[in-house]
Amino acid sequence: MVSTVVAVLLERIAYRPLRNAPRLVPLITAIGASFTLQYTFRGLYGAEFRSYPEITALRQIWNIFGFDVPNVQPIVFLAALFLMVLLYLYVERTKAGKAMRAVSEDKDVARLMGINIDRVIVNTFVIGGALAGAAGVFNGLFRPQGVFFFMGFFPGIKAFTAAVLGGIGNIPGAMFGGIFLGVFESLGPNLILEGLGVPAANQLKDAIAFTMLVLILIFRPQGIFGERLAEKKA
Repeated sequence: MVSTVVAVLLERIAYRPLRNAPRLVPLITAIGASFTLQYTFRGLYGAEFRSYPEITALRQIWNIFGFDVPNVQPIVFLAALFLMVLLYLYVERTKAGKAMRAVSEDKDVARLMGINIDRVIVNTFVIGGALAGAAGVFNGLFRPQGVFFFMGFFPGIKAFTAAVLGGIGNIPGAMFGGIFLGVFESLGPNLILEGLGVPAANQLKDAIAFTMLVLILIFRPQGIFGERLAEKKA
């Protein structure tokens, strides 16, 4: 709920006045808004790490194919998958989702078709804020000792990397990109870097994610499931 309210206020204060500005301006605003929120909450709650409330039912161990797995992991995965399916159905199957896609393609044409641009964008921020709140809860459940004001910065960049990897605007592609990035982050340091004699390879997993982002932007900016704009228009 709080994340949704913050998202709506952010849209109204930081983004709506820049609706017709060049694309670089909202990008810079997004970076500034991100740091503003982070350091505001640091001032309100402090910079120390906090522990997420212990949920006993989620600390049990499941045996899956001979591996001991804390049941919080499959629960978080299934919950995230459920939210992704709901988001996909909303964007692809509902009238509001079609309006959202129309606005993302061309705001001026969407306005001529009678779509309320401001309402659609606010709805997008509401959904984004709610999903961000869910992601924060999932992160707290998964890493209960790692709750602090800067906890969302690197996951946010990696989420952007996953979206670019799968194809911007492609929801299943973003999910695939996230899974692929997570697997590559987990296995890459041990399978590749340690074999090359790199010390403390596990500490370079963030570097792997950012390197992958740069490579994708250079060699396939439309993503794995995306397509070139010129091809789409043709």
